[in-house]
Amino acid sequence: MNRGQKVLIVGGVAGGASAAARLRRLDESAQIIMFERGEYISFANCGLPYYIGGIIRDKSSLTLQTPASFKARFNVDVRINNEVVAINPKNKTVRVKDLVTGAEYEENYDKLILSMGAEPVKPNIEGINSDKVFVLRNIPDTYKIKEYIDDFKPKSAVVVGGGFIGVEMAENLHAMGIQVTMVEMADQLIASIDYDMACDVHNHIVSKGVKLLLGNTVRFVADKGDFLDIVLDSGKINADMLIMAVGVKPETQIAKDAGIAVNERGSIIVDEHMKTSEKDIYAVGDAVEITDFVTGSKGFVPLAGPANKQGRIAADNVCGIDSVYTGTQGSSILKVFDLTVASTGINEKTARRLGINYDKSFTYSANHASYYPGAKNMSVKTIYEKESGKILGAQIVGYEGSDKRCDVFATAIRAEMTAFDLTRLELCYAPPYGSAKDPVNMAGYVIENILTNKVKIFHWHDVNSLPRDRSVTLLDIRTANEYNRGHINGFINIPLDSLRSRLTEIDKTKPVYVTCQVGLRGYIAARILSQNGFDVYNLSGGYRLYNSIFGSDNSFFLGNNIC
Repeated sequence: MNRGQKVLIVGGVAGGASAAARLRRLDESAQIIMFERGEYISFANCGLPYYIGGIIRDKSSLTLQTPASFKARFNVDVRINNEVVAINPKNKTVRVKDLVTGAEYEENYDKLILSMGAEPVKPNIEGINSDKVFVLRNIPDTYKIKEYIDDFKPKSAVVVGGGFIGVEMAENLHAMGIQVTMVEMADQLIASIDYDMACDVHNHIVSKGVKLLLGNTVRFVADKGDFLDIVLDSGKINADMLIMAVGVKPETQIAKDAGIAVNERGSIIVDEHMKTSEKDIYAVGDAVEITDFVTGSKGFVPLAGPANKQGRIAADNVCGIDSVYTGTQGSSILKVFDLTVASTGINEKTARRLGINYDKSFTYSANHASYYPGAKNMSVKTIYEKESGKILGAQIVGYEGSDKRCDVFATAIRAEMTAFDLTRLELCYAPPYGSAKDPVNMAGYVIENILTNKVKIFHWHDVNSLPRDRSVTLLDIRTANEYNRGHINGFINIPLDSLRSRLTEIDKTKPVYVTCQVGLRGYIAARILSQNGFDVYNLSGGYRLYNSIFGSDNSFFLGNNIC
């Protein structure tokens, strides 16, 4: 360990602050200087929308560490309002501008850690610089939005962007009594999950009174004094304020200027030790290119968890400890009003794009024993490798308990477990907390049945292309009451409990496509039919999934006239 070395850190928050704290724990004699161009070195950026919405009331709760507290505990020289404007790798110096005085100075280093993070994307749209248009990335942004709401009492707001910040802002603005419209360029919110899982989210958001306009792009904004005119692909809307939440990009210009290797996106390229292309320079957090743990492909995943781990790993290596970062799997969770949306690993879009030989299953399981009051189903989509059953990704949309199930999936992916392994997991059970067959176990059982040829499945996107000319049998085995409340066109009804006595009504020479409500009774029907000589397929996710995609109003989708 090289004790007594001088280490400079550019940027705080998750990556930089974690690196500084770890460095000090490892080396009491190191000289550590952290530069932060803003006023805040460590703040809860994930909590910013909830301060605006009044859930978090105390400003000080957003600030995790101050320069004074960081100095007292870790003996780190924190220089706020000091921006590193240039790096000279050859001379091992940085040029710093004091943003208060305007003076510039140089600091030399033995090791340099870059943690500049990412900045909000602000599209080049006419009118975007109006004082009624906001972005949210840091504490000053938060105070600006909060003060505008307090001072001007807006009645309506448009949120552009359907990612985490956009959804959280929509919820919190709505909680303040503001009429919210969400605008998203893609056909779905929350890009980390797939469209079929996002449909539940769309329906839930709309049910809460938020207007949703998918497949729409903002073309220009006109400040009319008292309000904004916002022109979209599909028409024009007006609002009292506009939040731009269309994503972030790595803030790495000083790295590029210094000749440090970056990718096409601008993310700094690092190795498993968080080393850059320049000797003695490391980079962490939202500024760096990551390697996907599941696929090995390169990407950009701006999350606090990976940033913290990377900061710790960079500090280890600065101190001579051979520590490696093994990849990012993108585990994330989001509160959408009272709904929980969680995901880990890759989604189906990614699996398809990379040509992975995958399949998927949809299961619906109660968060705890169904006979215990308050049980609610969660929707689970599991992506797995066809050959081995290895778990590649999971998405959960539900309520209480969704988070812990996604954490189990995240652990299973990190351990490279298969669906067969999921069936063997012994998870905690008591009626208020779970079921003897946990939702994670159930996902494993379903995939095991598919992989061992106990059942063949078809999916929601196959349904509408099935022939309705009687060359196949389309069979709904729910009760008559369920069937009468809504069913898929062309499917006849034979309830499961009378199926055995009515087998003669089904033509054994034709394939049979079965659906029930969520897939469980369909599996039982498929087993009955297959053992009686039928060629049978069960609809994964059942009518519940199909109806969430095709049966809703969908008036929020793609180019409806809103003028």
